[in-house]
Parts: sequence; structure tokens; C-alpha cells
Amino acid sequence: MAVEPILERFLRYVRIPSQSDAHVETVPSSPTEWDMAHLLAGELRELGLVDVDVSKFACVTAKLPATASAVRPSIGLMAHFDTADADLCAQVNPQIVHSYDGGVIELGDSAVLDPAQYPALLRYQGQDIVTTDGTSVLGADDKAGVAAIMDALSQVVESGGEHPDVYVAFVPDEEIGLRGAKHVDLQKFAPDFAFTVDGGELGELVYETFNAAQAVIEIEGVAAHPMDAKGVMVNPVLVATDFISMFDRLQTPENTDGRDGYHWMQELHATAARARLTVNIRDHSKEQFEARKEYVRQAVQVLSQRYPRAGITCDIRDEYANIRDALTEENAVAISQLQTAFAAVGVTPISEPTRGGTDGSYLSAQGLFTPNIFTGGHNFHSKFEFLPVPSLEKAAEVVRELIVM
Repeated sequence: MAVEPILERFLRYVRIPSQSDAHVETVPSSPTEWDMAHLLAGELRELGLVDVDVSKFACVTAKLPATASAVRPSIGLMAHFDTADADLCAQVNPQIVHSYDGGVIELGDSAVLDPAQYPALLRYQGQDIVTTDGTSVLGADDKAGVAAIMDALSQVVESGGEHPDVYVAFVPDEEIGLRGAKHVDLQKFAPDFAFTVDGGELGELVYETFNAAQAVIEIEGVAAHPMDAKGVMVNPVLVATDFISMFDRLQTPENTDGRDGYHWMQELHATAARARLTVNIRDHSKEQFEARKEYVRQAVQVLSQRYPRAGITCDIRDEYANIRDALTEENAVAISQLQTAFAAVGVTPISEPTRGGTDGSYLSAQGLFTPNIFTGGHNFHSKFEFLPVPSLEKAAEVVRELIVM
């Protein structure tokens, strides 16, 4: 069995549109995600994995049975195959920059990757880099992770190395609230601990993420013609702006970093009759996270007292939790295995809190400890996304080490 070069595999995956859609409630949220699900299930069967299943939610699960003498704990590998909707073209047409020379990269559609704006580019001089054509995201988030897992499995199957039970899951709709992971059958994906391959630059090792919730504020006003509006009209647009003004402008994504939490006024739709405001709530600290949710509730209460004739509701739903809160002495072996795997392939771990979440954030809260490792990509969710090929190759090497160590 010939092993497909990982770059060719990655390019093949990203050319298949599979953008998720936050405005659709079903899982998967887009019909094109089924294409990736069935493709990956077929490839897993060809590799000889067993119990390959595509669920009604397009979650793909499979198992590589342990070799006879393997005694290590079983492991799980997960990545998501949806790509983010960044208000760009859903079709990805990747470009390869061979032996990057340190200059400006012309993407197309008047877009450029300039190291003056993206200095991380300069770390990869002399390397091949995959970029967009300026019209779409690249989809390294997370088809680079999918490619790394599939490449590692192919290498292990071909070599016949010793390994424990390896459970595999590929999921849709991670980009819109980790919906896919929430529909994985944990009877079928049942390792002792797992790893997501959904990180950023070379060396990233993440086991500290945000706690996350989303608040939806619905405001029903009182409409009236302007000629008769005095004392009658309650304008939902102004009610919504009053709500927004209650929040600290310095505690927003663009004004915070590190372990700072925030409230993000993400989306506002408003007319003379009603308004709908979406607020993302994030914090690494569980206590601060709960306090931020309570502040939203109190702000809504103040708003209701200020506008008693308006109909105002608030729905707050938790989305995921900090992986670190699930770390115990028992499952710390997962971190040790990661550190050993990184060392084996010559990669220095970068362990910092991430200002986001992964499918592992949800799984860890369900009792399946799941840290996250790098894919090598940069500038996710934008047309300036790029992926150094050697970083992708290293991600696959780390996954392979996790399987056979």
C-alpha cells in the first residue's frame, strides 16, 4: 500500500468545500460536510480500521485495534473537517509558494501576505508554504489536522508497528459551537484519553482553553409612526445600544490578551420592532466566567426596569469548558506522552493558554481528557491563512509517535 504524501493529501482535502453555517440548526449544518464525512470513512476502511461509522450527524468514528503485545492505555485522535465561514468564497483554491524568499506573497484578488504585517512569515524562509488565492480561507483549520491524523495512521498501518487501541473521530461543525463533538457517540469513541490536532504554529501544545458561553438578548419594542411616537414608541435599536453601553470597552477581544476574559458583542440585528443581540462570554477562570454571565443577567434586569414596556429576554448557554479544569493526576499521563512525542521528533512544546476552545474542551468536560496539538497553520479564519509544509509534516510525526511510542 503506497502512502500518499501528506501535502497532496492536504491539498485534496481543502479543495472539497465543507464550510459550516451558523444560521442552520441541524448537524451537520451544510450538505457539503457529508462529502468529507463519507470520503474519510472510505479512506479509513481502506486502511483496515474497524467499526467505521458515519452517524446521522456526519460524525465519523473508527478504531485501529491494538497489536497483540500492546499494553499501553488506548488513545483517541480527533479533528474537525468543517471550515469557518469568514464571509469569503467556500471553494478553496490553494497555492504553493516554493522556498519562500522572505518577501511579500501575492495571493490574488488584490490581497498580499506581507511579512511587515505578518512577521511570523519570516520564520519560514526557505520552506514551502501553502496559501490561499485571496478569495477564501485556506482550511488548514482543521483539514491540516485531518491530514496529519490520516497520514500518521497510513504510516503506522504500512509499517506494522506496535500500538494500543487507537480510536479516531472526525467531526463537523466545530467552528459553530463545537456542535459535532457534542454529537459524537462516546461508546464508539471510547479511549482512555484523546488528543485533538487543531492547533496553530509549530510546537503548540494546549491544555488550557477558555470557558465559553453565548448570550442571546431578544428585545421586542413598541412600534409607532414618528408623528404619534411621543410617549408611545420604544425603539429596540436604542434599547440594544443602552445594553451595550453597560459593558467595559476595554474588556473586549481587541483590548485583551493572555488570560484576560471578555464580553464580545458579536452580532446585532435590529429594526423598529425588535432587536436580537448575540454576546460571546469568555474567561479562563471558572469563577470569573460565572461572574461575567451574572453581569449579563444583571444588565438585562436593569434594562427591563428602564424599559418596562419592552419585552426583553435573555438566554445564556454554556458552549465549552477549560480543558485544564479536567486535568487530574490520573490523566496527566496524556501530557507526558505529548511531551515525549514532541521530544522524539525534535519539536519544542509551546504550552500557553489559548484564547479559544477546541473539541477537546467539550470532551474534557465530559470526562474524556483531550489536550490539543499544533497543525502548523497561521492566521486562521481569514484569506491570509497560511501553512508551512514542514510544520504540517511535524504534526503528523508527533501523531505517529503518540500511536507507536
